[in-house]
Amino acid sequence: MRKARRLLLASAAALALAASGCAVGGGDTSGSGDNGAGGDSKSGKTVVTFRLWDDQVAKAYEKSFQQFEKKNTDIDVKVQLVPWNDYWNKLTADVAAGNASDIFWTNTSNFGIYADNANLLDVGSVLKAEKKNWKPSVVDLYTRDGKLWGVPQLWDSIGLYYNKKLLKQANVDPASLRWSPNGKGDTFLPAARKLTLDAAGKHPGQPGFDPDRIKQYGYNASLDAQGVYWNFVGSNGAVWQKGDRFATDNPKTRASIQYVVDLINKYHVAPSAADTNDNGDKTRDLFVQGKLAMFESGPYNLKTIEENADFDWGVAPLPEGPAGRVGVVHGVAAVASARTRHKDAATKVLSWLGSAQGQRAIAAGGYAFPGVTADEGAFVDYWKKQGVDITAFQKAASGKTFPAPVGPRVNAGATAMDPIMKEIFLGRTPVGKGLADAQRAGNEAIKE
Repeated sequence: MRKARRLLLASAAALALAASGCAVGGGDTSGSGDNGAGGDSKSGKTVVTFRLWDDQVAKAYEKSFQQFEKKNTDIDVKVQLVPWNDYWNKLTADVAAGNASDIFWTNTSNFGIYADNANLLDVGSVLKAEKKNWKPSVVDLYTRDGKLWGVPQLWDSIGLYYNKKLLKQANVDPASLRWSPNGKGDTFLPAARKLTLDAAGKHPGQPGFDPDRIKQYGYNASLDAQGVYWNFVGSNGAVWQKGDRFATDNPKTRASIQYVVDLINKYHVAPSAADTNDNGDKTRDLFVQGKLAMFESGPYNLKTIEENADFDWGVAPLPEGPAGRVGVVHGVAAVASARTRHKDAATKVLSWLGSAQGQRAIAAGGYAFPGVTADEGAFVDYWKKQGVDITAFQKAASGKTFPAPVGPRVNAGATAMDPIMKEIFLGRTPVGKGLADAQRAGNEAIKE
């Protein structure tokens, strides 16, 4: 899997890592400039350092900054690539020591603590005119206490990848699916059952169906927050957070998670959590192997699916819930260190990063949806040339959305919740008790 672009991770604990949206992976740090804050180069140019974790998107930034430097000959932008596994620990240490890069990538799980501790420049005050050009949902994610702290760079929404042949054989229309926690008007579960087959060709609910010998699953229900269960929570009109505190212990959230868990343990239309809790790639791999018919995920998996699936596939909207089609939108932003020694030069780079010209290489290269709305068409066109219609992702981001958790210590809370959530999905802890325990553990952790 190309882990690089995913913005959030598959489990609740993975909030500490990000996607996804995008497991997120990095690459080698060599050849990308020295770590730490910028300075003055031997040529007399002002050096502005830019840190990120994504080795693929770094290539697009290199192209972008070449154009920037032609227009700003007195500034040299050094791209610093730090692997995902080291990124946040290194950033925390560098910020504390005053050695952070002038500009660096962040996600919603991590920026809050830096904003609250006055470690970031107030982007909204220095780039007022540019704000109108950015994806509103991502702007909202990085607005805290009335101030905008980041320039949107990439964003992910969620759609439903599907195997065209398998759905046609089962006479399932992926664009018309609807789920219901009480079963009334539910077309999603019946479709998932029709698309699930055991070794004898029987479907769940049929006499003789063997849940231990499933050869084809209908759907990827799993402990994937961004890709799966937050979308059910949102489309049921429920919440995961209130303010910076977790609020999972409520009737609608319980009903949403119960529905997802039942898809696994009661109806057997999704792989066992024993196989997916600690392997976020499992269901994606089953999909590209033709062993899973519907795969709910984001554009961060487009290239992997394109490169590995040998069947016709498409992307449909999310299943509709009681509150409509509501999915997670998450984004990566570029933020600037409040202790940069070159505020004017860093502001020029930030302005470039927030422009259509500055983000075009990201979009046109098919890496991700850009934070600048004017460039979205270039990303859509890239995939259109590959024969893939990705407008479902755009529509998901333009409609009602579900916010990814935020707060200065949201990672600590999510880490505390993770083992409880795993037990819920394994079916060993009742959903109601588990969500109450998870809420309590998460909120205790963010207080420490």
